[in-house]
Amino acid sequence: QVQLVESGGGLVQAGGSLRLSCAASGRAISTYTMGWFRQAPGKEREFVASISRSGGATYYGDSVKGRFTISRDNAKNTMYLQMNSLKPEDTAVYYCTMYNVVGLPNYWGQGTPVTVSS
Repeated sequence: QVQLVESGGGLVQAGGSLRLSCAASGRAISTYTMGWFRQAPGKEREFVASISRSGGATYYGDSVKGRFTISRDNAKNTMYLQMNSLKPEDTAVYYCTMYNVVGLPNYWGQGTPVTVSS
């Protein structure tokens, strides 16, 4: 049974930073692409970032490029999202996901809320 648990969300002022973590259990993340999505109130879930199995390749949504950094520590079975220069429009619930072998998000965490005040 795969379990993904996000942490690190909270309330921050615009321009501030937060670091989200996604701790996995039940399966080693080293063999899977991992990613972050977010969902703001009244909006559809949006791709934020993804990272390859080794961490050598990363991809970002246009709205977060240059501000967010995704990383992973396979030895700790944990993935991270460093969020800098936060904006009010970054306010959302952030979800981590483990992709399946065909490149689609498969397992999801419960989400951690991020609120950026102006």
